[in-house]
Amino acid sequence: MDPRARQLLRTLIAQYVVDGQPVGSRTLARSSGLDVSPATIRNVMSDLEELGLVAAPHASAGRVPTAQGYRVFVDSLLELRPLGEPQVEELRRELSAVAPTPDLLNSASSLLSQLTHFVGVVTVPQHQEVPFRHIDFVPLDARRTLVILVFTDGQVQNRVIELERAYSASELEQVANYLNAQFSGQRLDEIRLRLLREMQETSAQLNRLMSAAVDVAQRAFDAAPQPDVFVAGQTNLMGVQDLSNLERLRDLFEAFQRKRDLLAVLERCARAEGVRLFIGEESGFAALENCSLVTAPYGIGGRVLGVLGVIGPTRMAYERVIPVVEATAQILSGALNRAHTPQ
Repeated sequence: MDPRARQLLRTLIAQYVVDGQPVGSRTLARSSGLDVSPATIRNVMSDLEELGLVAAPHASAGRVPTAQGYRVFVDSLLELRPLGEPQVEELRRELSAVAPTPDLLNSASSLLSQLTHFVGVVTVPQHQEVPFRHIDFVPLDARRTLVILVFTDGQVQNRVIELERAYSASELEQVANYLNAQFSGQRLDEIRLRLLREMQETSAQLNRLMSAAVDVAQRAFDAAPQPDVFVAGQTNLMGVQDLSNLERLRDLFEAFQRKRDLLAVLERCARAEGVRLFIGEESGFAALENCSLVTAPYGIGGRVLGVLGVIGPTRMAYERVIPVVEATAQILSGALNRAHTPQ
């Protein structure tokens, strides 16, 4: 596109985001700042329509941007400004490092919704990604044992496991003491690998304690919960003009309830650096085909723990939403890093 076409597309999208109505050539002539006639603008609009960047919902009713038009706008025409200091301070205040991780994540999803008036989503990190601090075992019967896992982010998780053989309370206490002394501060996946490696390197006269530790730890650490995601502000979409179709809304709300497909999309985003944006059908998730998803990863120590983001209509103020998502990810990561730093 030449500079004139780019300016007209930028103006059309800005106007459409504000009022949600098809934008006519006379409006563009007044708002674009270009010294061109409505007839010239109509010719440019025809060219943009042929490129698939705008569409005319009704004859002579003006144009609206397509998903492809939004993509061109976001990739090459959008001018982003950092989030305002009052909003940054609100995020810092709400995402306090003294809160347990689940509370931080839940607050982040609510803040994303409040600041954008759309849906805020935050995936919950799997505990193999979070270092564990302490472990205890409580025998329940011959083979069933209650595992109490305390993680460095303050979460406590109780799991009931079934062991291959019966262990006495004394044996379980020895295993817990060994795991706490040798592995506190490491991630569960690292512990499993190290235990197996040490077991393989040990002679045939395998240390009884090591054997018990491998058996018990393998089962305790493998009993991980299913992935989850915090979702806030779903009802905000009920008042969005572009999503007023009841069937579309029902599909969206069902997706928020099931979470599985939504998590699959978000996990793809977690593998990308920085802000990522899906517009319309780009997500590959049918329930989001009329929506946009703006995401950014968060983590500790340079390691990604999860992803947060905003779901809203394709007709959203991207220049406002993207900085909110980016700043929230940075501030949440900072809070988690402080929470995981030994005092």
